[in-house]
Amino acid sequence: MTHSISLTVNGVQHTHEVEPRLLLVHYLRDVLGLTGTNVGCDTSQCGACTVLLDDVAVKSCTVLAVQADGASVTTIEGLAQNGNLHPLQEAFWEKHGLQCGFCTPGMIMSSYALLQDNPHPTETEIRHGLEGNLCRCTGYQNIVKAVAAAAETIGGEA
Repeated sequence: MTHSISLTVNGVQHTHEVEPRLLLVHYLRDVLGLTGTNVGCDTSQCGACTVLLDDVAVKSCTVLAVQADGASVTTIEGLAQNGNLHPLQEAFWEKHGLQCGFCTPGMIMSSYALLQDNPHPTETEIRHGLEGNLCRCTGYQNIVKAVAAAAETIGGEA
């Protein structure tokens, strides 16, 4: 038995029939082809699948697609506008806040949510805001620098 869902992803309305057990991360990747959201652990430990669900950062490997029915989802692809990187994406690039890049979409989406709630976070607040995201490459220092730089650039307008 399938369920009809309708949700807005990156500003575009989508309606599909889905299996009730389909995870949001697989809906985004496999149905919509938005592969920027990564599947890392399937247990909500790594944060690579983080997206915004009605402007709240969630790990999409723990949300069923049917739970997102009627909601608005923003993925990493939804931050760039008119071919231009979002200032947060730009800061990750400029401050070398990535190495292999696997965790980067989740880090950026968690950082985006953090900056929406706290436009001028301290280093401690940035580190706390990223606690649910794991990076196996960078040691986090440049990620924290990137979020701080983006906070200065954005000035409260995430």
